[in-house]
Amino acid sequence: MRILLVEDEPQLRAPLRTALDAAGYAVDEADNGRDALFLGDTEAFDAVVLDLGLPVLDGLSVLKRWRHNGRNMPVLILTARDNWSEKVAGIDAGADDYLTKPFHMEELLARLRALIRRAHGQASPVLQCGALALDTRSGRVTLDGLPVALTSHEHKVLAYLMHRPGAVVSRTELTEHIYAQDFDRDSNTIEVFVGRLRKKLPPELIETVRGMGYRLALPERA
Repeated sequence: MRILLVEDEPQLRAPLRTALDAAGYAVDEADNGRDALFLGDTEAFDAVVLDLGLPVLDGLSVLKRWRHNGRNMPVLILTARDNWSEKVAGIDAGADDYLTKPFHMEELLARLRALIRRAHGQASPVLQCGALALDTRSGRVTLDGLPVALTSHEHKVLAYLMHRPGAVVSRTELTEHIYAQDFDRDSNTIEVFVGRLRKKLPPELIETVRGMGYRLALPERA
């Protein structure tokens, strides 16, 4: 899952980046509204953490332009303490949730997980596909109740597919959502990660749809 982090204060952006990286997200950063607007309009993100008090272009204007341009990724806004009018304005502009500064990092991560799940019609924090389960809170993957050891990139590919059970996902889409913008992307490596996953999971669980991509088989087909 790929996150856009928009925060102009280095003292807050750095620990946020560290926490998001540790949680397994691919993270892109912007420290002003102009760059944030461009990234949100041109790159694929699963969620955005957006501070409203930004230089060059304020966060509320960025959010309004994203929504006007048809960008519908979940947005979690960061607001100043007790500034209720800013919260209302953010929600009315199209934000999906808000968090008041200062905040606990665990709460921000929990809210992000919930936003991403809801965006894909997933209510439970544990994603299930037959005997395969992925706990989005801990990152733990189990098969028939037994733990499955995955590398970071294998986990990212599986997590993306498990948020979209039954949907065909192209290699390009997977590449866009598991790597940050500044990463040396190579869609051919997706085949490698899928191949490794098939060795650790029932091989028929991840189907190849010729000419289109991959699909996580629904339970009745797995």
